[in-house]
Amino acid sequence: MNKVDGLHHLAICTSNMKEQIEFFTDKLGMELVALYWMHGVPNTWHGFLRLNDEASIAFVCNPDIERIPVELGKTHAGNPAANCARGAMQHLALRVKDHDEILAMRDRLRAKGVPVSGPINHGFCASIYFAGPENLSLELSYSTEPINQEAWIDPEVVEMAGISAEELARYKRPAHFEDQGGAVEQPDLDGHGPHMTNYPEGAYEMLMGVPDEAIWNSVDSQPPVAVEAAAG
Repeated sequence: MNKVDGLHHLAICTSNMKEQIEFFTDKLGMELVALYWMHGVPNTWHGFLRLNDEASIAFVCNPDIERIPVELGKTHAGNPAANCARGAMQHLALRVKDHDEILAMRDRLRAKGVPVSGPINHGFCASIYFAGPENLSLELSYSTEPINQEAWIDPEVVEMAGISAEELARYKRPAHFEDQGGAVEQPDLDGHGPHMTNYPEGAYEMLMGVPDEAIWNSVDSQPPVAVEAAAG
């Protein structure tokens, strides 16, 4: 089945790359694995902190970011129970293995001066909550088994969200899509979407018109530091 099967990276804007790297390495023990000029974006750094071999938390940094106003309740929630603008990240929950590990991480954070709330038992997971730099609202969680759809999809909330029985069945079991081997062409931009936004006028339309083969080779994919391959 064609489906998304995990997080590759989540990118967060920062005005202080070093501060974020310091927090995520020292407080959470994540390794810095990449820090380079962001491909195709002028005057911008991209940093990656390792969650595992397949997933990272990433940061994007350039001088313009510091000049963007921060307003709690709009640009940031500030805590896991507060609001922010639609489409914005309300909080970020990272996974740990089990209860012993969540207590160990709470000890690590508190020992390094970070206030932590929890753990709290949510039923299908347990979580602790704390803050990161620049008003990030963070959570560490673990689950002992997969979420049971029949137990955790509330009929009252389903009805209030305007979801019909037919739609609910489709959401629980998305239809299979037959792989086309990459042959499907770009849809007509008129009448389709959603669309990426905040481009200069005409730039998005031009980008979507570039052939896929040209996009593949549009940036220098070589790492900034030459490293000899390990001997076999």
